[in-house]
Amino acid sequence: MSSKKPVVIYGASGYTGRLVAEYLREYRIPFIAAGRDAKRTQEVMDKVPGIENADYEVAEVEHSTEALTKLFKGAKVVCNMVGPFMKYGPEAVEASLAAGCHYTDTNGEQNWMMHAEETWGAAFAKKNLLLTPGIAQMYTTGEIAANICLETPGIDTLDILVLWKGFPTYASTQTIFSILTANFYHLEQNQYVQWAPDAKVEAMVPGQHAVAMALPWGGTAHPVWFKNDPRVSTCKAMGGVFERSVMEGVVQITSVIEEKIKKLPKAEQEKALSEMAASLQSGMPPRENPRINISVDSVHGSGPLAHVHCVIHGNCNYKQTGLLQAYTAHHLLQAPPKRYGFASGCQAFGHRELLGVLQSFGLVSAPVVTRAAP
Repeated sequence: MSSKKPVVIYGASGYTGRLVAEYLREYRIPFIAAGRDAKRTQEVMDKVPGIENADYEVAEVEHSTEALTKLFKGAKVVCNMVGPFMKYGPEAVEASLAAGCHYTDTNGEQNWMMHAEETWGAAFAKKNLLLTPGIAQMYTTGEIAANICLETPGIDTLDILVLWKGFPTYASTQTIFSILTANFYHLEQNQYVQWAPDAKVEAMVPGQHAVAMALPWGGTAHPVWFKNDPRVSTCKAMGGVFERSVMEGVVQITSVIEEKIKKLPKAEQEKALSEMAASLQSGMPPRENPRINISVDSVHGSGPLAHVHCVIHGNCNYKQTGLLQAYTAHHLLQAPPKRYGFASGCQAFGHRELLGVLQSFGLVSAPVVTRAAP
C-alpha cells in the first residue's frame, strides 16, 4: 500500500499534521495520513481545505518499530508529528532507517536533537538518507536569519530571539513540559554550556517599544546545528510567546518542576507533566489568523570587528511549519539534499531557498538586515 504514496505523515490527526497535509496537497504530492486511530485521522483529513483534490489515503498503525517499518516501506519521506519525541521518536526513526526513508520531524526538544545526531546520524549518512529533526518555524525561520547574518565575513557569535503570538497546540504544550525536566545548553566557544533552570531575559523586540519575556525554551536546536559549523563559536537562543501571562506561567511551572517533579521517578514525572500540560491545553486551537498570529525572528550576528542584525517578520507559525515540512518532502522527491545524515533545514536545502519558499506563500516578509559600518 505505502509504495503507491511517496510521503507518510505520521501523526496526521494533530494540528500540525493537518497543515502538512494541506501543503502537500498544494504541492500535488500523494501521501499517507497515518495514526493510531484511522477514524479520527479521517475526520481530521475531511476538514483540510481542498482535500477532495488530494491524492491520499488513511492508514491505522500501532506505535512500534515493526509496524511503522511495514507502513513506511516503499515510501521515500517520513514527516513525523508524534511527540514528545524523546519519548515516541525512536520507533519512527528506526523504522525510517529500516525502510530506507528520509526522516523529518517538528520537534522542539534539544535533548532529542542531540540524541538523534549521536544515535542515528552516521547510519542515515551511510545509507544516503537525510535525518533532519526540528523542521519548524520555531527553529528553521530563525536559522534562516542566522545564516543571513553569517553571509557577512567575520561573524562568529549568534544571539537568536524567536517570538510568536498565539497559544501552543496540545502536542506543543506536552513537548514544552517534557523538556523542562531535561538539561539544556547554549554554545560557548564551541562547547555546550548548561543554562540555569530559571534563566530568563527581558528582550528588546524589533518593531515595538515594549520588551518581552524570553526563556531558553529548552535550549532550542540552534546550538546543536551550529556546534560543528566552522563559522560559529558561540550561539544562544531564547524565545517564547508575546503573551506575558503565559511566559510568567511557564516560569512558575519551571520552579514547581525543579522543586518537586524532578525528584520523582521517571514514570511519575511523565504522568505529572502530561496532566499539567493537558490542564493548560487539551483541545485543538482554532486555525491561525494572519492578522493576529504573527512571528518575529531576530538574530544579532557579531564578531570582533563585525555586526549584523537580521529580522524576519512572519505570520502563522504553524502554517510556516506545515509548509516547511511539505517543502522538505517536495525537494527530497526530486533532488538529493546538500548533506546526508543529521542536518538542519538550511544545511540540507539552503537558507535562501527556504526563505524563498516561505515568501512565495506569503508567510514571511523580506528580511530586514542592518550592518554596522566598517
